Amino acid sequence: MMRDMAQKPQDADAPVLPLLGGRRSSFRERVADALRAALIAGELRPGEVYSAPSLAARFGVSATPVREAMLDLAKEGLVDTVPNKGFRVTAVSDRQLDEYTQIRALIEIPTVVDLARTADRVSLEALRPAAREIVAAAAAGDLIAYVEADTRFHLGLLALAGNAHLVEVVADLRGRSRLYGLTALVEAGRLLASAEEHLELLDALLERDGKAVQEVMTRHLGHVRSLWAARD
Repeated sequence: MMRDMAQKPQDADAPVLPLLGGRRSSFRERVADALRAALIAGELRPGEVYSAPSLAARFGVSATPVREAMLDLAKEGLVDTVPNKGFRVTAVSDRQLDEYTQIRALIEIPTVVDLARTADRVSLEALRPAAREIVAAAAAGDLIAYVEADTRFHLGLLALAGNAHLVEVVADLRGRSRLYGLTALVEAGRLLASAEEHLELLDALLERDGKAVQEVMTRHLGHVRSLWAARD
């Protein structure tokens, strides 16, 4: 079940929603981020139609920002509009997932390897709390928290390269992916191993070991593709 991402607010009109990747601030965009996290984690299933009122009830917000946010996600190709019913989550093929993984590898591996040489220790250490959150979320089986922390870590790490467009491209690739197999992997105890690779990667970066960074990044992206493959 999707966890309640709209915690009890101090102001009834301003529920607390996650800042996925730390990039957005408007309420509508924060609702979109929360929906995007649920889509990536597979909490909203492909082929199923969800109405704005039903999603609003799960989030604890009104239907209007949910409807507006879903229209934003429709522009990104994450959902299709179903007249008079709501929104259908689009499916992602194995070929698309292979393509996303290939593009991410081409972008992320050399970029992160280079950070072993260029990134300062303070900026790298600042990512450790997010890495620990990923591990804690995996251990707890909290899929939405896992996706949120994982996004903050990876986009925050790539941001250290100083190329905002690169971060935007990777964020889009991540958004178009679906980790449908997360629940099964949590139950099998396999998600924790992938989560712990974030700490391993951070340690390799701090040790300025480019070879180790490349090995961990290659292995990690391979595991991510395995997570996608486990969705069926």
